[in-house]
Amino acid sequence: MSTYKLVCAHCRGRMRIRTSEGTHIFLRVAYVQCTNEACGWSVRAEFEMTHEMSPSGMPNPSVRLPVASVVMRRQAMKTADDQPDLLDQMEMECAK
Repeated sequence: MSTYKLVCAHCRGRMRIRTSEGTHIFLRVAYVQCTNEACGWSVRAEFEMTHEMSPSGMPNPSVRLPVASVVMRRQAMKTADDQPDLLDQMEMECAK
């Protein structure tokens, strides 16, 4: 299950990936739709792998991405204030 949160720029509702296709080993094109029926905004999005945050335990010599800087790795470790972490999500589900 994906924990990546896509938010509609118009109504701030949740968005879902309807379909996607790989165009390159590091690039995926996705077609995304707002789940709020009153809004219904849909977009084309691109998800690109740009930097290696940590090395693979099973490296493929043909896979070459630049290694992320220390600043970029530290930024990736921060959590967004508006997105609960996994334990918070589990607690909210149990409370229902």
